[in-house]
Amino acid sequence: MLPHVPPAVPPHDPQDGAADGSRPTRPTRRDILRTGAGAGVTAGLAAGLTGFAGLPAVADESTGREPPRGREKTMTDVPFEGFDTVRVAIIGLGNRGAGQLPLFFPIPGARITALCDIRREQTERAADRVETEGGQPRPATYSKGEDDYRNLVTRDDVDLVYIATPWEWHYPMAKAALRHGKHVAVELPIATRLDDIWDLVRASEQTRKHCWLLENCNYGREELRVLTMVKQGLFGDLLHGSGGYVHDLRNPYLFHGAYYPEGWRRKWHTRTNASHYPMHGLAPVGACMDVTRGDRFVRLVSVASPAFGLALYRKEHMPRDHPSWKDDYISGDRNTCFIETAKGRFLRAEHEVSTPHPYSRANTLVGTRGVWSGDPQRIYLETLGHANHTWRDFNDDFKNYDHWLWTDVGPGGGGHGGMDYISLWRTIQLMRLGLTPDIDVYDSASWCSVVPLSERSLKIGSRAVAVPDFTRGHWKKPRPGLSRGRPTQPATARS
Repeated sequence: MLPHVPPAVPPHDPQDGAADGSRPTRPTRRDILRTGAGAGVTAGLAAGLTGFAGLPAVADESTGREPPRGREKTMTDVPFEGFDTVRVAIIGLGNRGAGQLPLFFPIPGARITALCDIRREQTERAADRVETEGGQPRPATYSKGEDDYRNLVTRDDVDLVYIATPWEWHYPMAKAALRHGKHVAVELPIATRLDDIWDLVRASEQTRKHCWLLENCNYGREELRVLTMVKQGLFGDLLHGSGGYVHDLRNPYLFHGAYYPEGWRRKWHTRTNASHYPMHGLAPVGACMDVTRGDRFVRLVSVASPAFGLALYRKEHMPRDHPSWKDDYISGDRNTCFIETAKGRFLRAEHEVSTPHPYSRANTLVGTRGVWSGDPQRIYLETLGHANHTWRDFNDDFKNYDHWLWTDVGPGGGGHGGMDYISLWRTIQLMRLGLTPDIDVYDSASWCSVVPLSERSLKIGSRAVAVPDFTRGHWKKPRPGLSRGRPTQPATARS
């Protein structure tokens, strides 16, 4: 029997209300199933492209409004406290969480102290690995139902909570961890609803603890190499770019439950018509454009194709007794978002997981001096003498532009070519040294806001919607992030 998967809307703790004391309004199951069902493709394309010329008209300003303000102070430029050892708890030990677990073992100063999953066998197996492979004391385990994570986050031997559960649980788990004084790293996305994203921003500010999207692709070798070249001025002035997630997940992932038990990810295609997961490509390009660190997203238009792919695959491949035959798919097979920034640049965010297609993060970055394009990795820069309209392979010929994380740390234990290991290694390093995070709650909120804002744009005929300024004006101050050089100071002791 497949393990139980949490409902679409997890139970809410009364203490997890909005910062002003009110409870966020959450949709009913009927609301979820109806969301996006009326978005017409032809009308959406016409309205969206007409309204996109410079994105002059914001159709619904309410999507960009800041919640009632309290006494919160910004988390920009706020360093970690500094730790001798970073004590890590992992919530969610499916394929992703279990795959990340051993990557922590060789990282200096990282220790696993607690583990949580609704499946007891997964939790105990992971605890065994911490002892046998990691050579660490056996961590505490939590597997007594869907809410046992609330007991884990109260522990006083946890500094960092890493969340790798189905999307609908990211927000309540991150909120609970912050409320109990823990830093929180979350797999994509940090939340799926705009008011929940805002609530995590406010919770981070109130508790003075960091909450961020553990976006591994920001630490990819090519992505960091491009970022280094951008900061050296080789692209000139940046103009536009694109990024996303194009990956055929129909079999075995979305349908057979091997990676997503009980098809929890497939079910999102029945709940909302949205760009569910574009951050893998979008976030690194956004980092190159200094989004929240000198520029910001201001407006977004979303368009979507018909939702044919999953139903066709089900018809041709799935037995009639498979649970997917109860699904009514409403999320377009391809979702494209056009996002304008305050400096007049634009980005195109792509999402497509239900059609036959080779894997791509759909990356491009264009400046006045040239262009980078991924899948295959290619580059063309006048500043490097490229001419004759001929692409150059973006290979080891450009290794002298590698980020120091790749020359000093390298792929380590691997994981998606090494980006997984480097992202975790860097997290622990920043916490131990008492530095500011490479990716903070404002970066994370901006990138993840594409999910609910794309849904909103589609619901109102693919018209432009405002993107909130999660930084409340602090984006205007340039500040370093992933482009920082290697630190020189030793790890600091716990304050």
